Amino acid sequence: MTAIENAIRKAMTAAGRLHNDLAIRDRIERANGTLNGQVDVFGVMARLNLPLIFRPLDGLLGAFMSEPNPGVLVTTKRPLSVQRFTAAHELGHFYLKHRPSLDDDSILRRSPFSASKDANLQEVEADAFAASFLLPQWLAIFHCKRHGWTKQDLPDPRTVYQLSLRAGTSYAATCWTLARYNMISRLDAKQLADIEPKKIKKAILGDVEPAAYYGDVWELGEADKGEVLHGGPDDLFVVRLKENAGAGYLWRLEGLNSDAFTVREDVREQTDAETAGGPVVRRIVAQSVRQQQGSIRMTEARPWQPGSVVNDYTLDVDLYGPEVAGWSRAERRFRLEAA
Repeated sequence: MTAIENAIRKAMTAAGRLHNDLAIRDRIERANGTLNGQVDVFGVMARLNLPLIFRPLDGLLGAFMSEPNPGVLVTTKRPLSVQRFTAAHELGHFYLKHRPSLDDDSILRRSPFSASKDANLQEVEADAFAASFLLPQWLAIFHCKRHGWTKQDLPDPRTVYQLSLRAGTSYAATCWTLARYNMISRLDAKQLADIEPKKIKKAILGDVEPAAYYGDVWELGEADKGEVLHGGPDDLFVVRLKENAGAGYLWRLEGLNSDAFTVREDVREQTDAETAGGPVVRRIVAQSVRQQQGSIRMTEARPWQPGSVVNDYTLDVDLYGPEVAGWSRAERRFRLEAA
């Protein structure tokens, strides 16, 4: 085994050990994603009593300091997925007892699983720890099973993008991590990683054109019911649900209040002629208009019989986006609960 391979194995083993020590897998699988379908790295750091402070860093994504006491800095100038990866990288430095480290955006451009033989072993370990801590193989399989994604679906950029959103990891990092688990080939990973997320977002949205593509685009269906989604204030949600229109039952959008969401599209997708009179697919595109924590809720009922609800679709959203200067939101909750 080469030094690089040994470093990767050491880091992945350490990430798995921390998952086990904190019962992270058990918490996620027992809740079936209804509490949180991703590894809460900021919450883990709070539980480990590892100080984490967010600052508008110039030229750095993060830093790990060991003296006089261990601590971590992470920039406020990047998206939440980058903040999460940076924090996991610095957590790796701490957990693996590394030397202090100043980390720039090169940590985003390299894959620990394809590091050259002359790479810095400490950084290889921290990169591999971060990738496997945020998206362990069991979590990728958990989301695939929940959404019915098969191995044949994974080379599809839309599938990988949706997996990355639910796991709270960047699209590129998700591509390479799946290749490490042999869930896709390395060639697939390279081809997928070369696709700009903006192109994927456009394919999902179709005729809907947002003012900018800063936000993520979530494809939601019945499998997402009851889930908690962590995103940003500009995110868009493409909801596709069966609707029993032939029997007079229509989805009501009362949970998409105009002060929280703008409905950008509301259509019924064309179906085959032989299904006339049967269920149709209702496609609703809603865009968040502000930072918020709340719910997307719709009910299916006959308009002339408000009490005839036959189906309810609800999921929770946390759309505050990147962490701001100071303690993380998880750290503030942890301190409040401990008070």
